[in-house]
Amino acid sequence: MKPQWITVLGATGSIGLSTLDVVARHPERYRVFALTGHSRLVELETLCLKHKPRFAVVADQAAARHLQERLQAAGLETRVLAGEEGLCEVAGHPEVDAVMAAIVGAAGLRPTLAAVQAGKRVLLANKEALVMSGALFMQAVREHGAVLLPIDSEHNAIFQGLPGDYARGLSAVGVRRILLTASGGPFREMPAATLSDVTPEQACAHPNWSMGRKISVDSASMMNKGLELIEACWLFDARPEQVEVVVHPQSVIHSLVDYVDGSVLAQLGNPDMRTPIGHALAWPERIDTGVAPLDLFKVARLDFQAPDETRFPCLRLAREAAQIGGSAPAMLNAANEVAVAAFLERRIRFTDIAQIIESVLNAESVVAVEDLRAVLHADHLARVRAQEWLQRHAC
Repeated sequence: MKPQWITVLGATGSIGLSTLDVVARHPERYRVFALTGHSRLVELETLCLKHKPRFAVVADQAAARHLQERLQAAGLETRVLAGEEGLCEVAGHPEVDAVMAAIVGAAGLRPTLAAVQAGKRVLLANKEALVMSGALFMQAVREHGAVLLPIDSEHNAIFQGLPGDYARGLSAVGVRRILLTASGGPFREMPAATLSDVTPEQACAHPNWSMGRKISVDSASMMNKGLELIEACWLFDARPEQVEVVVHPQSVIHSLVDYVDGSVLAQLGNPDMRTPIGHALAWPERIDTGVAPLDLFKVARLDFQAPDETRFPCLRLAREAAQIGGSAPAMLNAANEVAVAAFLERRIRFTDIAQIIESVLNAESVVAVEDLRAVLHADHLARVRAQEWLQRHAC
C-alpha cells in the first residue's frame, strides 16, 4: 500500500494532536507532509522533531525564521512557511492526499477552501468554514471533486448512519430527521440566574471532552451545537427543521438518524475524537485508533432531554440564522468569536455572549452571499459591530 501524505492544519490543537496520534499508529499507511501551528512555536517544533514533515507553517515571517533556524540546528530539512499564503500552499500542494482542517474559527476558511479547490480528501473539523460560506463551499466540493468527510463527532456519526446515496436527498433515502446530540456542557443543570457569574475556568471545564478554550466556551453556551446545526444542514442538504438537537449528558451516542419506517440508527462510542478522525482517515476502511472499547455496563444508562433555549439563547440564535440564510450565519459566527474572546479575557460576563450576538444580528441587514468577498465583508462588519458593543458595555 502506498502511504498517504497528510497535511494537518492546526496541528498543535486538540484535534491536530489526536490526528497525529492516529497517524503515528499506522506508519505504513500515512506520512506527515505539513504541520501548521500559528503562534505555538515550542509545541510545533516538538511535533516537527517527532514527525519530520516536509513543511511547517506559522503566523508570520519572524516566527518562520526563528523556527527554521531551530529545525535546521536539529538537522531537519523541514521548510517553514508563513501566513495564510503558506497555509493555502500546504493545503493544496499536489503531493498531498488528505488535509485535516482543524484551524479554529474563521481563520481556517481560506486554507480549507484551498484544499477543496485542489480536489483533496478534506477531513473537516473546522465547522466555521461551512457556517460562513456553506453554499459556496459545497459548490466548490462538487466542482473540484473533493471528498469531504466530517470530523465533528456528531456529523461523523450522522455520516455513518446515512446510506451511501444520501446525496440524492434525505427524503429520497427515507430519512425523516437528524437527531444531533449535545452534552449540555458544564452548565446544563446550573440555575439560569447564576450563569452571569460563571468564570472562564468553569466554562472551559467540559465534563466529557478535552477541547480548546474557545470551543469549550461554545459548548458551555451551546453555540457549538448551533454552529453544528448549521453545518449539518450544509453537509447533508437538510433544512433546519429536519435537524433536532437532543441533550444527551453521557456523550456516548454521538448522533442519530431517524428513518420514516420507524428505524433510528445511532453511532455509539467513548467520547474520544480519535474515533471520527480514524474513520475519516481510513474511510471506507476501518483502522485501530487506540480508543478503548465501549463498556455498556460501565455506562449503565443513557439520558435524553430537550435543550433549554431560554437558558442557552445562543442555540436559538444559531437556528434563526440557519433559517434566514445569506450572510446571517457568517455574522453570527464572527460576533460569537469576538464575544468569546472577550469573555475569556474577563471583559464581559458569560451571559453577555448571546447579547452581543443578538445585537450584531439586529444591527446589520442580511444580504445574499454570492462570493467569498461577500462572506468576508459580512464577517468584518459583524466584528466591527461586536467591538462597538464591547466599547459601550465591557468591564
